Amino acid sequence: MHKHLRRLQRVWIDWPIYFITTCIFKRRAILASKEVAAILVDEWRNAHDRHGWAIGRYVIMPDHVHFFCSAELDAKTLPTFLQAGKQWTSKRMTRELGLPGTVWQEEFFDHVLRSRESYGQKWDYVKKNPVRADLVKTSDEWPWQGEVELLRL
Repeated sequence: MHKHLRRLQRVWIDWPIYFITTCIFKRRAILASKEVAAILVDEWRNAHDRHGWAIGRYVIMPDHVHFFCSAELDAKTLPTFLQAGKQWTSKRMTRELGLPGTVWQEEFFDHVLRSRESYGQKWDYVKKNPVRADLVKTSDEWPWQGEVELLRL
């Protein structure tokens, strides 16, 4: 693991919300399609039952994804949950869409949110990513965003 990607061993908030960013291997622009979005959202809808993690809001960009998540009491660890999700979605993208080779980068970025305001502020920033990337004029035009479950701090 890279030094700059070290994880906290203990979070001092009872039920934190994590902000996650993870990228496609070699930053290939393969995610912004309805077929890929359907695979990702399907995995996120099942994350609660499979891994003990609830997924909140998300934005799927062409070469990376941002999403918010929160663990239940007996959830798998964050790295285990993300690794399993990447493996599952990689297999489906390869099998169903014919995507070649490695799909995801191994690393991911996580940030613990500390208040309702930070969730709202972070979401406001994230949902504007497609605008900053000149993919759409307004964030509401971007089709690959949404919310799986309502997360509360």
